[in-house]
Amino acid sequence: MNADLQLIAIRGIPEIRPGDDLGWMIARAAESSITPLKSGDVVVVAQKIVSKAEGRLINLEAVKASEFAQEIAAKQGRDPRLLEVILNETANIVRMDGHVMITETKHGFICANAGVDRSNVSGKDWVSLLPVAPDDSALLLKTRLAELLNLNVAVIITDTFGRAWREGLTNVAIGVAGLHPLQDLRGQTDDHGKELSATIFAVADELAAATGLLMKKTARLPVVVVRGYKFERGEGSAKELIRAKERDLFR
Repeated sequence: MNADLQLIAIRGIPEIRPGDDLGWMIARAAESSITPLKSGDVVVVAQKIVSKAEGRLINLEAVKASEFAQEIAAKQGRDPRLLEVILNETANIVRMDGHVMITETKHGFICANAGVDRSNVSGKDWVSLLPVAPDDSALLLKTRLAELLNLNVAVIITDTFGRAWREGLTNVAIGVAGLHPLQDLRGQTDDHGKELSATIFAVADELAAATGLLMKKTARLPVVVVRGYKFERGEGSAKELIRAKERDLFR
């Protein structure tokens, strides 16, 4: 049972720069807080600070736009250099109109602009990219926190995505370590004794979405701890959350 859950924002994390020891910075900030980390916590980390620490930043001044990027930019009224970066991070263009580009990233995520983002990045012409391997990034953070604090925590790396059928953005899990991201209830029975045949909860996404209430875009709180959730431990991967193309009715 998960009778009580806590969402605890870790405060005091400074601006992250390429090469920073992000695990150490999170550990230090957590130990300085009134509620330090505990084994069994889920440490949820915004993608942006992971990307910054890993140097996944590009200055548009160094980008030369291709003809295709210039063509799209003209239709959408956007910077062709930005479109070139988006295309470089894209495996497939899923949908595109005069305002937005929905892409499949090289990781397999379906999202706007391949996750390339100008927000919360210092400098007018700088943009951030998604981590190259978010699951690996999550595992490195989990391992580093274990080394520093002698704790067994799970780690989720999040980004904000739109969703089919729904308006607005929500945090989702793009990297996972230490927990199974899906909870499969198929074969179990509900309160009325009926067998569940299709119920699989995306628990990593649910945890990510909950922390988005504290992270926001302007709160400068890029790490939130979920405490009290009894998760299934294991070597999970955010790739498990990606629906196979042959079963994806939106593509």
